[in-house]
Amino acid sequence: MIFLKLTIGYVLDILFGDPYWLYHPVRLIGKLISLGERWLRRLFPKSGRGELTAGAMLAVLVTGISFFVPALILYLCTKFWPPLAFILETFWIYQILAGKCLQTEAKKVYRAVAGADIKRSRRLLSYLVGRDTKKLDFREIICATVETVAENTTDGMIAPLIFIAIGGAPLGFAYKAVNTMDSMVGYKTKKYRMFGRVPARLDDAVNFIPARLSGCLMVIAAFVCGYDGKGAARIFFRDRKKHLSPNSAQTESACAGALGIQLGGTHSYFGTLVEKPVIGDDYQPPEAAHILDACLLMGLTAFLTVFLLDILRMIAWSIG
Repeated sequence: MIFLKLTIGYVLDILFGDPYWLYHPVRLIGKLISLGERWLRRLFPKSGRGELTAGAMLAVLVTGISFFVPALILYLCTKFWPPLAFILETFWIYQILAGKCLQTEAKKVYRAVAGADIKRSRRLLSYLVGRDTKKLDFREIICATVETVAENTTDGMIAPLIFIAIGGAPLGFAYKAVNTMDSMVGYKTKKYRMFGRVPARLDDAVNFIPARLSGCLMVIAAFVCGYDGKGAARIFFRDRKKHLSPNSAQTESACAGALGIQLGGTHSYFGTLVEKPVIGDDYQPPEAAHILDACLLMGLTAFLTVFLLDILRMIAWSIG
């Protein structure tokens, strides 16, 4: 039954994305993280070990609450009226997936770049990435947008699909909690170097397998879409470990190889320069259309994931 809910939720995300007027559950998770951080920082000593322990407690509490609250609600709905549980979980799965929303925001950057509006391009990009955008040129803006689409193919679609297939919407929300914690506290700045270490490591762990599956499927998607599939495979195997994160370069390398452009390099985060290796070969200059190409690769990679999960379900059903 969960695969039917997953497929319906996936289709709803493709069709509608996240309406801006609808309050998103991940915003509640974000508020829980902010509240937990303030409370735990006051509770534990302001030392390296104290901050590390506080961050670990945050990871446990936020992930646990994000799993057990929806699980309890679905349990109560099942007891009251089972169809309500089906509808609610399907709707939650639709909300957990973020493919359409990411594509919509990336295409806003594309239109600003295509219109040669540098100020609007920088501002729109700042909603998508953590790096400083005020001094980026068009080439850097395009690369940053392609990078975030490629990287978030895992975070926004593939990993949630996998965890939902395993444990339904509750496990999907638990994954989103881990991912949101990493985006909020998983920085190597003075403030978060110790506090955010456990949340960041937990995010690395839960994305380890999904990121590698995403990279492999994106290589297949490159062949299907008519991009440089051989280049995607070559750069994937060559550059997939060339990142400060063990997971981010998995899809970034496949995307860079498919499009024949170079990603990565040194960027500024909160005023601090962070050196990153370059990914891919500089066969051609990045163009605005590459943003649309990255969106197409992400969409097909997600479709292949749903197709693969449904195949596995049918195999398990036939065996069982």
